[in-house]
Amino acid sequence: MACGTPVIASNSSSLPEVIGDAGIMVDPLDIGGLLRAIELVLRDERMRREMRARGLEQAADFSWERADAMTKEVYQGVLGHKK
Repeated sequence: MACGTPVIASNSSSLPEVIGDAGIMVDPLDIGGLLRAIELVLRDERMRREMRARGLEQAADFSWERADAMTKEVYQGVLGHKK
């Protein structure tokens, strides 16, 4: 997503949370569903452009700096420290 590539991902694990509405979610065991999603992205230029824009926006919400800050906040909460 951060590279502007349309994303098709499994609808399991943490991927739906990460992808949000920026990609297409498919059941990892549904080969037909995966094929349909790939065909849709390949054939629909408008959809590709929309997925690209939403993906770049979604990816901007994730950074090492944000992960660092959130991790520190959790540790501080567990240890009873205040900011």
